[in-house]
This record gives sequence, structure tokens and C-alpha cells, in this order.
Amino acid sequence: MKISFTKPGLPETGVLVVTGFDGGEFSDSAKAIDKVVDGTLSRAAKVAKFKGKTGEMVSLLAPAGTKLERVLLVGAGKEKKLDLLTAEKLGGTIYMALAGKQPRTVTIAYDAVEESNGRVWEEAAHVAFGALLRSFRFDKYRTKEEADKKPSIRALKIMTPSGGRARKAFDVLSKVVDGVFLTRNLVSEPANILYPESFADTCRELSELGVEVNVLGEAEMHKLNMGALLGVGQGSVRESKLVTMRWNGVQGRGRKAQATQIAFVGKGVTFDTGGISIKPSGGMEDMKWDMGGAGTVTGLMKALAGRKAEVNVVGVIGLVENMPDGNAQRPGDVVTSMSGQTIEVINTDAEGRLVLADALTYTQEEFEPKTMINLATLTGAMLVSLGNERAGVFANDEELAEQLKKAGDDTGEKVWPFPMDSAYDDLLKSKIADMKNTGGRFAGSISAAKFLQRFVKDTKWAHIDIAGMAWSNKERPTVPQGGTGYGVRLLDRLVAKYYEA
Repeated sequence: MKISFTKPGLPETGVLVVTGFDGGEFSDSAKAIDKVVDGTLSRAAKVAKFKGKTGEMVSLLAPAGTKLERVLLVGAGKEKKLDLLTAEKLGGTIYMALAGKQPRTVTIAYDAVEESNGRVWEEAAHVAFGALLRSFRFDKYRTKEEADKKPSIRALKIMTPSGGRARKAFDVLSKVVDGVFLTRNLVSEPANILYPESFADTCRELSELGVEVNVLGEAEMHKLNMGALLGVGQGSVRESKLVTMRWNGVQGRGRKAQATQIAFVGKGVTFDTGGISIKPSGGMEDMKWDMGGAGTVTGLMKALAGRKAEVNVVGVIGLVENMPDGNAQRPGDVVTSMSGQTIEVINTDAEGRLVLADALTYTQEEFEPKTMINLATLTGAMLVSLGNERAGVFANDEELAEQLKKAGDDTGEKVWPFPMDSAYDDLLKSKIADMKNTGGRFAGSISAAKFLQRFVKDTKWAHIDIAGMAWSNKERPTVPQGGTGYGVRLLDRLVAKYYEA
């Protein structure tokens, strides 16, 4: 879908989208087209009892006096509450409404309003951003889909003042979309296609953007004593991998210019059967997206490199497949992590934290980041706590937790901080090792975070549990069903707001 920005004016063909506001007030473009069609739009709005509420729609087909296929009136809500998130949702809602109607060209008239802050061009860029986010489809394995079931929009035009500024803003946003789409694709792939080695091959492609990519195999990880990560994958015929992706966006020489400002670490269990502690068969097919944390880190690296972020950042992902076989890790086994700490494996389905334990240690020793954030579809308990609305944040630094919360509010990818009291450490006490890998049913997400904290030194750190956010079974304005790409926008915003030079 080609997206362009043009000056205000009424198009001659295609579909025209105009807006109305709370109370039924028309925008200037809506008033202009209403005159051209002799008041037909306002009469249709009256019959439909159009109130201008966000997402409310009135459609006028083949309006007389024009060559337009359709005029779509969309409610934008209250003028005073128009902001970037509202603009994104508006763009996504418009795309959802028209994608199946077979138009080739859609023009959205995004007008200035009296209460505007003078940055209508930026809002227009986010309208396009929202529409592009919503246009994602994972259809590579569909061979018999009828043509009229596929979205037909080839060109999306946004009419707005200062179209050049809007274009410039959108160019940056489109690089973020590239990262989101990469994450969605990774999360959507079946496990026979996406496994540690093929995932690592996808990461290598980021080198075209200037990302330094390095892949460790099992031999290298054995030398580093990564017993926690390797134990998870030992039941699979697929070799485990650890991938590092480095983007140096700070120009110059010297220690400061070369220092890693922030590192992101992702859990990449490309398929999770639960191992010997095997999961129930119902819904196990969903466990192809247990690599969601690694998917987010990879997509984020693409976004940051694509928009040439002025920051030195590292992405590290541990890639394993958790399978049961004669060589699989057993409940009761004791493994030694790269940090030297020993872990009693009580449940082989609490495997993600084992992968992250060694990945976190490696990240700190190899790159010495000032800040480190890990992401993982870690616990079912997170779904019980927050459902599919927010991810949980567990941090050893209140300022970092607050920064994540603000970045989440800015992007709509919301998070919620959880306590990290020392009292929860008792849940992890083992009778034969330094710790056990699960603390039981109660406070399951917190005890998992406390486990990870044992592998964090003095680095400022946060753990984000995205178990309820990596996949969606319902459609949202900017997120289709399936892989959501959650976290790319959140963390890109965090970097832009707090870490870029």
C-alpha cells in the first residue's frame, strides 16, 4: 500500500473519507463534499443518527454529482481530545472499514480544527501510521483464498496542511512499522519453519541495515558454561542458539561513544511442549509464539537501525526448542548457570527463565550495558493478573519502571508495575541447590521475576512479562488477530524519549 500526503482538496475518484466530531459537527472537508452532493451526506448522517463519536460511520455509495465510489463519514470524537493515539486508531479504523470493500484508492481528509495545537501534520502522519499498522496480514500459507477476500487498497492519500512535514514524520514511523511487522511475522510462523537456526538466519539479515550480528552455537555456549539455557534445549534435535545484535548509532570515538547505553534481552523458545512436564494438548499449537520476547527484540533492532537511532544498543536472544525425548531435562535435575549459581529444575515447563538467566549474564559480561530490559512470554499467571490489556513490569529501579509506564501510555502498549519485595525470595528456596526454578502457583509472575533478578548484577534492569500481549484473538484498530508485535513501539518510544543522544 503506497501512502502519500497531499494538500487539502476534494479528489475526483476513489473513496473519500471525511470526519465529524462529537455532537455531529462536520469537518471543513465534510462540509465541502456535502455541498457537492447537495446535502446528501448531512441527510444520511441525520437518518443514521450520527453523533460523531469515535469510530462511528456513515457511508454514501456512488454519490450523485461525483465520480467517487464512496464517501465515508467517520466520527473522530471530541475535538479537544484529538491526539496522536486517537489519530492512529482513526487510521486503523478507516482501514478496517474499507479493506474488504475493494477500493483501489482511498483519500482521507484530515482537517485542522480550532482547538488544534498546530501540529495537525503530525496527527496526519499518525493516521497513516495507524492504517499501515492495521494493514498487516499473515497469509503466506493460504493458497485458495478468493481474490475478493483480500484487501485491495493500493494507494492511501492523506490530505493535510504541511504535507511535507507529515511525510517526514511518517518516514520515521514507517521504519517502526517495519520492526513491528518483522515481529508479527516471526511470532506467526509455525515451529517447523521457525526454529533456532532459521530464527538466527533471519537476524543475520539485519546486517544489511548496519546491525552487527553474531550467533553462538552449542559448542560456544558449552565453553561459556551456559548450563541453564542448554538444559532447556537438550531434548530437541534442533541446536540451541544465542544471537547478539548490536547497533552503534552514536558517532565519534572514545569510550563514551562506544559504550552500550541499553540492552534488550529476549526469551526465544521457538516451541514449548513443556518438556517432560508436558503441557495439555489442547491449545499447545499456540506455543509457537513462546518466542515472542525474542521476536520483539529482533523487531526493535530493525526499527532502531531503520530509523538510524542515535543510541548504542544491543539485542540478545536465547533460542531453544523445549521438547520431550530420551535426552530431555528431567524434573529434579540440577543445572549450573553461566553465573555459577545452581538451579534445581522443579518444572521443565518453567523453562523461559532458565534461558534468560544465561542470556542476562552473558549480556552483562560481554557488553556492560548501563540499562538492561528483558522481555518474555514468561508466565500464565500474568494473564490471570492483567489479561490481554497490559504487560507486567518488574524492575530494580523505580525511575526505569516509570519511564516504561510513560512510554506505554504514549504508544498505547501499556504496562503495569509489580512489587519486587525481598519476601518473595523465600518462594525460590531449594533444599539441594542455590534456588529452584519455580515458586509455585501463588505470585507466580513475581517469583519468576525474582528468579531473573538473581542473575542481574548492579545494572539498572526491568523484566517485562508479555504473556498476555504477544498474541491477540480479537481485532483492534491497529492490531489484527494473531501476532501483535507488542513491545516494539513501546521500547522504540522509550529509547527515543530517554536514551537517544
